[in-house]
Formats: sequence, C-alpha cells, structure tokens
Amino acid sequence: MTSLLRTWLALGTLAFLFISSVSADDVVVLSEDNFEKEVGQDRGALVEFYAPWCGHCKKLAPEYEKLGASFKKAKSVVIGKVDCDEHKSLCSKYGVSGYPTIQWFPKGSLDPKKYEGARTAEALAEFVNKEGGTNVKIAAIPSSVVVLSPDNFDEVVLDNTKDVLVEFYAPWCGHCKALAPIYEKVATVFKLDEDVVIANLDADKYKDLGEKYDVSGFPTLKFFPKNNKDGEDYNGGRDLDDFVAFINEKSGTSRDSKGQLTSQAGIVESLDELVKEFVKASNDEKKAIFAKIEEEVEKLKGSAARNGKIYLKAVKSSLEKGGDYAKNEIQRLERILEKSISPAKADEFTLKKNILSTFVSSS
Repeated sequence: MTSLLRTWLALGTLAFLFISSVSADDVVVLSEDNFEKEVGQDRGALVEFYAPWCGHCKKLAPEYEKLGASFKKAKSVVIGKVDCDEHKSLCSKYGVSGYPTIQWFPKGSLDPKKYEGARTAEALAEFVNKEGGTNVKIAAIPSSVVVLSPDNFDEVVLDNTKDVLVEFYAPWCGHCKALAPIYEKVATVFKLDEDVVIANLDADKYKDLGEKYDVSGFPTLKFFPKNNKDGEDYNGGRDLDDFVAFINEKSGTSRDSKGQLTSQAGIVESLDELVKEFVKASNDEKKAIFAKIEEEVEKLKGSAARNGKIYLKAVKSSLEKGGDYAKNEIQRLERILEKSISPAKADEFTLKKNILSTFVSSS
C-alpha cells in the first residue's frame, strides 16, 4: 500500500468519524441507554444501523444527515442512528447482519420494518412520509461553498484581497463525498468573513486546471492567501476544528466551529496599546491620543481597518460620555446578544463588545 493511499484511507476514516457524530439536533444518536426512550414511544422512528468503517455507510452519511435536517421539526418522527461497532448487542437484538441496515419502527412499536429502497435523502423522505403520515420535503440548503470553473477561477482565487481555500475534487471520489458535509460546514463558519473564500473545483471535469496546480489525487486542498497566489498545499487534519484553526491562523479570523466570533475577534494590538494610554491619560491628553489612534487606523487594511473604525467610535463616545461609557455599553450589548438575533448582527455586537472590553480591562 502506497503512503498516498494510506493517507487517503486515514483521511476518509477521519472525515466519516466527524459525519457520524452529527449533532443530535438533526440525527438522534442512539445507544442502549436511550434507544427505548426515543424509539417505540409516541413517535415513529427511522433508524440507521451502521459501522464507522463501512464504505456504503460513508456514502449514505451526507444523505442521512440531510434527511435528519429536513425532519428536524417533524414532531411525530425521529431520525436516528446506531453505531454497531460500539453497540453490538443492540444491533444484534434487531437482527442487523450487514451495514447499513435501515429500519422503520412504527409509533408505539419495537417491531421494525426493514427499509429496502434507494439510499437517497429524497427516497428515504418519501418512505418516512408514507409510514409516518408526514409531508416533509427535503430541505434545499443553500451552499456557502463557491463553485469554481475556468470562467471564474482567476477572478475568485487570484484576488489578492481574499484568502481562498480550494478543494480540487472528483464527483466519483469516495473521500471527496465523505469530506463534502464537513467542507460545507467550514464554508458556513466563515461565510460572513469578507476576506475569506471557501471554494471547490471539479478537477475531473476541468482537468487542465487540476494539472496546472499539480493535482494528482482527490481530494487535494490548496490555500491561496492574499500574498501567495501560487497556492500552498493544505496538509492539515480534515475535521471541522482543524480547518477552522487553520483559517483563523492564516487569515487572522477569530471564529469557533459554530461560526461565532471568539473573544479575540476585532482586537488590533497596535490600537490596544493606544487604548491603554487613552484610558490612563488626563482629559487634556486624551484628545492627543485620539489623534494618534486616527493616524494608526488610517494605516490599517482589510478587516483590521473595519475594526479600527469601531475603535475610533468607542474612543469618541468615551470622550463625549465619560469613563463609564464602555462598561455600560458592554452590559447593553450582552443583553442584546442573549436574544435571538441574526448572525450578522451578532458579529457586529460581538466585535463592538470585544473592543470595548479593552477599555474596561485597561482602566
């Protein structure tokens, strides 16, 4: 076995392990402890019995995840799954001898009916609707991944104002299919960051582009930062946290795996030093430091420049409203952030809160 093949196999397994740990919000993870609490009660249940190493299970995983997301709000149906490597006795109890095995448990029954249809989200949904009396359609989830072709490749990837991560894939590639839902989550995490692009290219269809960038296997990931449009090989891990950590480090972003800004988001070190001076200065000195902050902000570019404007507004408001402004405004923002607001607004208020926190910590 070649080292490249071993790497692909390892990455494929790693990718599937992530997929198989989908949030219980969409697909309910079942075990001996909770099976009879979730199944055979007041809801019908579709259950996939799978093994993490099973190739057909890996292929089914993104379709089953899509099914779970679509039935998320259907109160009369449970979409669940059991890891048969981990829960052998439970799988044996229901006669599972191959993977994946998909069974339907009617409401109030632990006597299942085996699903024999196609393994697509649409076919599974049709079956569940018929058995469970629901009328759910597979949700069309807008993709945050930018689809590349020869027509837009240079415009997107070679834009020196953007950091671009590109997956070169082939539609028939099993590891690419396993990576797809993870890669989509990466794109969703960074969709509000204007300087970051998560993209992919069908390098089987557009072979010339694949060859141009030395793509010899699938998936191949390359990072094209603002300052190097020749591209750099991405050799990191392929779970969500690995990708997020990589983009944060390379692009200066501050996101967690849920797409929320961390407490470090928006912080500009050079401005922080001036804020410390500002907070400790006398009223007469504050105006001179404000002028220094204005000069420093003018030197900034990209997201740092946008954050610099928030610093300027905070300094100006502190001059006008006094020393308690930052503390009072942070409390107001925290109350807003506890409510249900759009991701864009959450970003806006979190950045402001983080920057104002530097005023409080420096006092």
